[in-house]
Amino acid sequence: MLTADQARERVEDAIARAAAAGADAADAMLSGGESLSASVRMGALEDVSRAEHEELGLRVFLGQRSASISTTDLTPAALDALAARAVAMAREAPADEWAGLAPADRLMKGAVPALDLDDGGIGDPVALKARALIAEDAARAVPGVTNSEGGGASASRSVWALATSHGFAGAYVTTTHGVSASVLAGTAGAMERDYAYHSARHLRHLEDAAEIGQRAGERAVARVNPGRVKSGAMPVVLDPRVGPGLLGHLAGAISGGAITRQTSFLLDALGTQVFAPGINILDDPHRPHGLRSRPFDGEGLPVSPVALVEDGRLETWLLDSASARQLGLEATGHASRGIGGAPSSGPSNLYLENGKLPVDSLISDIDYGVYVTELSGQGVNMITGDYSRGAAGFLIERGQITRPVSEFTIAGTLQAMFRALTPANDLAFRYGINTPTLRIEGMTVAGG
Repeated sequence: MLTADQARERVEDAIARAAAAGADAADAMLSGGESLSASVRMGALEDVSRAEHEELGLRVFLGQRSASISTTDLTPAALDALAARAVAMAREAPADEWAGLAPADRLMKGAVPALDLDDGGIGDPVALKARALIAEDAARAVPGVTNSEGGGASASRSVWALATSHGFAGAYVTTTHGVSASVLAGTAGAMERDYAYHSARHLRHLEDAAEIGQRAGERAVARVNPGRVKSGAMPVVLDPRVGPGLLGHLAGAISGGAITRQTSFLLDALGTQVFAPGINILDDPHRPHGLRSRPFDGEGLPVSPVALVEDGRLETWLLDSASARQLGLEATGHASRGIGGAPSSGPSNLYLENGKLPVDSLISDIDYGVYVTELSGQGVNMITGDYSRGAAGFLIERGQITRPVSEFTIAGTLQAMFRALTPANDLAFRYGINTPTLRIEGMTVAGG
């Protein structure tokens, strides 16, 4: 795998070749890395795989015309041909008055922030196989588990580099380690599945594989013989596994693309009370070891922690440079991008701060409601905010989580759900987007 210095040199070289081919301006991004994974089922090894990749994306500008192109062939001759093709494509592209690189005076200067995202290696297949077996064995050992979809362990190490023709060049390396298990409980015709997994930047921070497996088994057993929910308006409580979906909808609604296209249910909400007072939602790209931490954004701008929602008020959009120009605002350092195409905008480590109540207190006054552990379907309209998802989980009766339920729907509008949301105090940073347990008043529940 390329080092960070080598990756940075590659993208700087691609920029020089684009300039030589006639580009007025350009940026280049490189993604490279290696990954290793092992999967087991019923105590036997099913697969071990290893992959390596290097890909470079080049975006060139001729005035207000631009084109993007990518390649996995990083030889000098191939990069020369790539630059020539990109410039030829840009000559035929339509003009876009908002397109362009980020403002030069806003680019990150100095050394890349050290976020401790790389632990130096991905281990070996033997260790991954052992980890996967431990997870699955622990899941299958839970009384009531009757079958297995398998256990898995993975590790990857990646390098990311970005350079622009007007003064930015940076690169950084990340590692990711993961372990998972998925099992079934119950008898034929009435089986229930559940899972557990964990990912971490450093192997030393990865949860114990046996704990992951046991959690998967206990979750599957708890879901056996589900009942039905009475239909009506009632409190809905979202497990931290599914609560982050609400923040994902928020991020999509306040992204620069949604605002400039006027396709957001929060189009006129900037500076207004979107959540209840006391609710704070933050984005922190500098979180050490964070699964979405990054030292700079997809255009080379510096990044920093920011409150998206403060005391319930929506404080900012998520803007890349193009959407910022269109709106007459400043880019917020939230540009994100893949190898091909122009940047879009999105969050990094997004989370909703803890509330004041333990989970038991949060549900103690619910006479009848549902605790949701799984959501399905795509019934979310980002233009109107209408929300309707299939769900499964558990009944809440007289302040206690009681029996499993499935095949019901929860519905409302995201606007009303945001305003009626109360967080518990059990926030844990396990995913890229994190929330504590969330209670939402007055949702419409339709039983099966």
